[in-house]
Amino acid sequence: MYSVGQIISKNRKKKGYSQPELATALKKEGINISYKTISSWEKNGSDPSVTTFLTLCKILEITDVYEDYFGVNPGNPLSTLNDAGKEKVLEYAALIKESGKYEKDTAEILPFPTRPIRLYSTMVSAGAGNFLEGEEYEMVEVGDEVPADADFGVKITGDSMEPRFINHQTVWVHQQDSISNGEIGIFCLNDMSYCKKLQDDKDGLFLISLNKKYEPKPVTKHDSFKIFGKVLV
Repeated sequence: MYSVGQIISKNRKKKGYSQPELATALKKEGINISYKTISSWEKNGSDPSVTTFLTLCKILEITDVYEDYFGVNPGNPLSTLNDAGKEKVLEYAALIKESGKYEKDTAEILPFPTRPIRLYSTMVSAGAGNFLEGEEYEMVEVGDEVPADADFGVKITGDSMEPRFINHQTVWVHQQDSISNGEIGIFCLNDMSYCKKLQDDKDGLFLISLNKKYEPKPVTKHDSFKIFGKVLV
């Protein structure tokens, strides 16, 4: 079994791309990431989103992800053949296709309303707090599953917001510079980003974890503090 990072690295080198060149190819597909992010993927420091990984498969011409990940794809008879054997099968498949006798029926896929939205690659609670000021994001198409007033998505890391939010879950956020007491938001505290519940009362200002094993984070007048937005879902 290979990791996602190993798959990206192996096929990038096979196609002759440097990490900066691959980042440029992704940008042409509407995915804005730096070569440092690709380096992090290849070192298994983080994983690309599903949309980004499928785009990588397109760019790097990875046609059988199952085989690349597990080594052999039992559902693909070509998986156990060498290159000469695969070429023979493809030649025969081309002849069958040319006959026109075995084309499968196709169904019309009706379009449904979608819209583009920013999905940041930096994970809150694991990355720098100024991530909204950078270009480490991709534009993804979303539908009704994402609230209409969401402005961006970001993945959270760790278990501090369980059980409501789990590790690596994407949360969708309305960008605003203030939220009410008791609401969940995305914050920057002393240059670190967090997903927490805001507590603002007579006892002071705190960032609260839903997981009770974590202590509240106090916010004092000496801290650098910023609100990025309200978590919608």
